[in-house]
Amino acid sequence: MSDRRRYLVSYDIRDPKRLRKVHKAMKAYGWPMHYSVFISDLDHIELIDLKFELGEVIHHGEDTVAFIDLGMPTERGRDCFDFLGIAPPLPQSGPVIV
Repeated sequence: MSDRRRYLVSYDIRDPKRLRKVHKAMKAYGWPMHYSVFISDLDHIELIDLKFELGEVIHHGEDTVAFIDLGMPTERGRDCFDFLGIAPPLPQSGPVIV
């Protein structure tokens, strides 16, 4: 677990077909916070795999995917979240890879 980092991944996909494919891919790598925002606990290889998979789907001249490194899931990766209103439960540990 020590080599995993927590990432906030958000995306803006211009085409509905690509949007569905990106959303489906992201569901295999993390937990949805909002429709286009996910939390993913990934090691280095999983991050490369995710970027490759999304890179095959998106249109690089129209779409955007942002990967924000939040740190270790048990440290800053948990502490850096602050919510107004109802706070969604954050993942406890490890990735969800289907």
